[in-house]
Amino acid sequence: MKNIQIIILLVGLFIPNILCAQVVNTGVMDTTDVKVKGKFVVEGYIDAYYGYDFSKPTSKERPYFVSSARHNEMNINLAYVSVKYTSERVRARFAPGFGSYINANYAAEQGVLKNIVEGNVGVKLFKNKEIWLDFGVLGSPYTNESAISKDHLMYSRSFAPEYVPYYLSGAKLSVPLGKKVNFYLYLINGWQQIRDVNDSKSIGTQLEYRPNENLLVNWNTYIGNENSEVRPDFGNRYFTDVYFIYSKGKFSGTSCFYVGAQETKLPTGSAETQLWYNANIICKYNFTPKVSLSGRLEYFDDQKSVQISPINPVNGFSSSSASLCVNYAIEENVLFRLESRSFFSNKNVYQNASGNPVSNSQLLIGSVTVWF
Repeated sequence: MKNIQIIILLVGLFIPNILCAQVVNTGVMDTTDVKVKGKFVVEGYIDAYYGYDFSKPTSKERPYFVSSARHNEMNINLAYVSVKYTSERVRARFAPGFGSYINANYAAEQGVLKNIVEGNVGVKLFKNKEIWLDFGVLGSPYTNESAISKDHLMYSRSFAPEYVPYYLSGAKLSVPLGKKVNFYLYLINGWQQIRDVNDSKSIGTQLEYRPNENLLVNWNTYIGNENSEVRPDFGNRYFTDVYFIYSKGKFSGTSCFYVGAQETKLPTGSAETQLWYNANIICKYNFTPKVSLSGRLEYFDDQKSVQISPINPVNGFSSSSASLCVNYAIEENVLFRLESRSFFSNKNVYQNASGNPVSNSQLLIGSVTVWF
């Protein structure tokens, strides 16, 4: 009888502990059932468009662009669902994306990596300082335009963002240098690469200055070895861009200038540094809270075809473009746009509807964008 009493006593002591701290079954995949001290936000974005290229490309792919680049076809440029988590010292975002932009811009990535718009996690390094270290697939700081059309004054993307990284893969250190200045340091796999193509890592920097609530000035740099199986002739790449974004009252404006330098081995065995550069200016005027008109002028030059290979057998690429865009806000989160864009070059870098080389091209494109 005494032994039975001892057993009952021991069971009574251990049962509460068993109930409070169960062993985790590591044989199953989902072990994330924990108490979360933070905030979750789910967002969505859909950018639908129809574009008509008067050159009528037979492949239906407009040359030189990855954004909204399908001809005479109703399509989705970019659609994604974003899940964000934030707490006092941890933040994370995962945004899988789909659309013609994804198909064109992520063509070099493998498998499901093709569908990651962003996927990263960040840690606040010090309790009382806003210094963050983020890892994963990150948004790119280069140029004044991103893949998200609703955030920009024109619907279509300039030449400028189409030929710099839209995304980066690696680590990002965010350091506030004062109330008006922020500094960011990137250690990344390379020039728009999730899957690294060589053993080298690249470095990027971003300096963001906000002198007042109406103006932002941004300066970026990049240095990295771009040698790969696809481009064994490439060596180090150097890049810098400067842009400003201004908004006050009914007027908004932005301008970007950049220059890149690519070390390249020539077939003769010698080497040269090949340059490409861009300049643009974009303005928007709001006639009413719902209706506005935007305009853009730009020039892009790549004489050595570092970034752009002309569709015709000509030496190098250069082109200007001029655009007008009518913007109508149907609701706070629904935007309709209609844009006319003309391209001009001193070379026959375009083709007409018969497939013959010409120096100009014309695009008419409309879009409806929804976010929630």
